[in-house]
Amino acid sequence: MPRAKNAVASRARRKKVLKQTKGNFGARKNVWTVAKNTYEKGLTYAFRDRRKKKSEFRALWIQRINAAVRLEGLSYSKFMGLVHKAEIDINRKVLADLAMNHADAFKAVVAKVKELAK
Repeated sequence: MPRAKNAVASRARRKKVLKQTKGNFGARKNVWTVAKNTYEKGLTYAFRDRRKKKSEFRALWIQRINAAVRLEGLSYSKFMGLVHKAEIDINRKVLADLAMNHADAFKAVVAKVKELAK
């Protein structure tokens, strides 16, 4: 009985990986073994960084809130403590957006927090 190698599926699998590594430099784009390693490593980076992106955005929001709150004479940690004590349920993403794009609304939130803190 003749040997079946299934060349069609094998070639399709290789073409798929080589298409994904198209923009890489040198052998990373056209040598099968190198391209396969590059492709797999890229997938692990993508998986890791989808999770890392969340912490990076949280850090950005905290920096923006801190900068805006310091103009009002508070620190970030004191402000967030007062927000929780005042039972204002606005998350950091929304607070950062208010601080950047709607300064008057953010000042109103800070005033409310200061008022309830007394």
